[in-house]
Amino acid sequence: MTLRKRFTLFTIFWLILILIFFNIFVYFYVIKITTESEEEVISTKVNLMLENPRIQSGRGLSSPELLEEYSSMNEMVRIIAPNNRVLNITGMATHTALLEIPAEFKAYHDSGMITRGGERIIFMQVPLFENGKVIAMLEVMRILDELDDYLQVLVAALSVTSGGAILFAIFGTYWFTSRLTAPIQQMVNTMREIDRSGKLRQIDMGNREESAELQQLIRAFNQMIERLDRTFARQKQFVADASHELKTPLTVISSYAGMLKRWGRDDESVRDEAIEAIAKEATRLQNLTKSMLTLAEAEQEDWLRLEMFDVVQVVDELATMMQTTFQRPIRVKALSRVVRMMGDKDKIRQLLVILLDNAIKYSKEPIDISITLMKNIVKIEVKDKGMGIPEKEIPHLFERFYRVDGARSRSTGGVGLGLSIAKRIVDLHEGKIDVFSLPELGTTITLQFKQRK
Repeated sequence: MTLRKRFTLFTIFWLILILIFFNIFVYFYVIKITTESEEEVISTKVNLMLENPRIQSGRGLSSPELLEEYSSMNEMVRIIAPNNRVLNITGMATHTALLEIPAEFKAYHDSGMITRGGERIIFMQVPLFENGKVIAMLEVMRILDELDDYLQVLVAALSVTSGGAILFAIFGTYWFTSRLTAPIQQMVNTMREIDRSGKLRQIDMGNREESAELQQLIRAFNQMIERLDRTFARQKQFVADASHELKTPLTVISSYAGMLKRWGRDDESVRDEAIEAIAKEATRLQNLTKSMLTLAEAEQEDWLRLEMFDVVQVVDELATMMQTTFQRPIRVKALSRVVRMMGDKDKIRQLLVILLDNAIKYSKEPIDISITLMKNIVKIEVKDKGMGIPEKEIPHLFERFYRVDGARSRSTGGVGLGLSIAKRIVDLHEGKIDVFSLPELGTTITLQFKQRK
């Protein structure tokens, strides 16, 4: 069942339920008010009759003209003797349902409602006294046929208005849900079109007047499509760049292999040159493949293995290892002997290896690493005094396969993925990386991470 049908049925069900309870309440409330009004009319009439001196004294109760002035339509007034004999009556021409009610003497006050022949009748019975003795009973009965007619009109009116309200609600709810689900249906159609054509499309906002929630939904959908579009574009660019990067060493290997095949057997110098070039490009291919696999793994959300570790210890060990390997002085400065943070120790180490490797390649002076902790923020700075980076190149440093100087990078063995991996490691740690550099003066890369004890 569609959302539109569910919403319409749900609305109609609750509307009908509310109307049923409301109509029942109105019906019985009107009956209560009108019945009380009729009872008050009879009570007033009885009190007025009791003020009559002839009725008060009990004389002339059988006189026909005694009750004539109290006669009215749909009413019957009679005086009943203790032996159930009717002494006086008025309203003989009234409704037959009143005349069919047998006379029954009561020596006490009584009132209420009875039903005869499908008609509702209210009554009041009052004893009449003479010298402190009950001599008769005054009885007033009133049939509520006019009131019942009004109630039938009320029921008809409530039925018509309720039916109209239900019809209006059906069409109104259907129209409203059509407006409500139109963007959702448009999203479904857009997704189907994307699936059919393979081309990403956004929903045109235009001059829409949807609710804030629907506008947020459309914006979220468009942002998702935009993000997917950027992701696909980056993937295409990555594939193109990777193909280009792989093409060069493969071409070199293929060329030198052909040269070996033609002249390598007879010319030792050609053979040595080809073997060296093939080995160099094979190493480059290995490094490129390893970096691409690392970058692919870094796209997974569970790539990190979080633990508490000492940043100073990791930096000291790494600086000692790289200083020994590359024979380059690396100076570590920490204001505290222990700086602990929550993160992936191996990935942070890999991140520092990438930064230090770049600093070693592009500078000849000692490299400085400083570690500080302030307001639960771990700050690591890697500073070199190398050739620096032009300001216009800094925003592109972390793009895949980007090189500030292609020839220089190729000569140093770089594949253009190291800083992309570094940026991904920082992002997964919800950290921040900043680059400050001046040509011929050096580069400072600053890392900031939340300590998260």
